[in-house]
Amino acid sequence: MSGLPGRRPWGLYLYAGLFFAFLYGPVLLLPLFSVSDSSEIAFPIRGLTLRWYHELAQDHQLAAAFFNSLTVAAVVAVAATALGVSSAWAIVRHRPRGARLAVGFMMLPLVVPGLILGVSLLILAGLIGVPLSLATVGMGHMVLCVPFSLAVMIACFEGFDRNLEEASRDLGEGPVSSFVRVILPIALPAVLSSLLMTFTVSFDEFVLTFFLCGSNITLPIYLWAQLRFPEKLPSVMALATLILCFSFVLITLAQRLRRIGRDEQVEALL
Repeated sequence: MSGLPGRRPWGLYLYAGLFFAFLYGPVLLLPLFSVSDSSEIAFPIRGLTLRWYHELAQDHQLAAAFFNSLTVAAVVAVAATALGVSSAWAIVRHRPRGARLAVGFMMLPLVVPGLILGVSLLILAGLIGVPLSLATVGMGHMVLCVPFSLAVMIACFEGFDRNLEEASRDLGEGPVSSFVRVILPIALPAVLSSLLMTFTVSFDEFVLTFFLCGSNITLPIYLWAQLRFPEKLPSVMALATLILCFSFVLITLAQRLRRIGRDEQVEALL
C-alpha cells in the first residue's frame, strides 16, 4: 500500500539521521581533536594547534611506513586491475561454462572474515617457505583487491555495445587491436575507477598486512603500533585524519569516474 500523498516519512528521516550520526560522528571528531592543543581527548578544547601535524612531518619511521604502503598499493592496484579487466572481459564476452561459479568463487574474499583469510595466507606462506615481506603483503592484498576490480569491470562490460567491436573487426582489426583501440578507451573511466578503488583498499588494509608483513611495516601497522603509547594519541589522530581525507578523495574520484563511464556508455548506445 502506498502512503498518503504529501505525507513525509519523518520516522525514516529520523532513523537515517541517527544512523549517520552513529556511523560518522566519531569519525568527524578525529579532525577536531587532531588540532587540539591538549594531549587529552576531552571537551572543552582549550586551544588549537598544528603541532601534532608538525611532529608527523619529522617522523622518519612514519615516512618509511608511508612509502611501503604507497609502493605496495600502487603495485597491487595495477596488477589487480589488469587481472580484473582481462577476467571480466573473458567472462562477459565469451560466457564460458561455469562462469557464474567462477565469479562467485573469486568474490569469496569479500565475505570471508579478514582474520580467517590472514591466518590462511600466513599458513600457506609457511608451508611453501616464502619469507614474510612486503611481497607477501602484496600477494595477500591481491586476493582482496581482485574481486573489487572484477566487480567494477563486469558492470562496465555488461553495458558495452558489441556493435562497436564488430565494426572494428569488419574494418580489419584483430581481436587484440580491437580490444586495445576500441574497447579499452571506452572502458577507461572504469579502469581508472578500479585503479583508485583497489589502491585505496590496499593502502588501508590492516588485518592481512598484520599477518603477512613480517619485520616490515606499513602505514596502518604503524598507526596501530602508536596506539600503545598514550602520549602519541594526538599524533595518531592527526595521521588518521590525513588517511581519512586521502581515502575520501580517492573513493570520491573513483565513483565519479564510474559515473562518467556509465554516462558515456549510455550516450554510445543512443
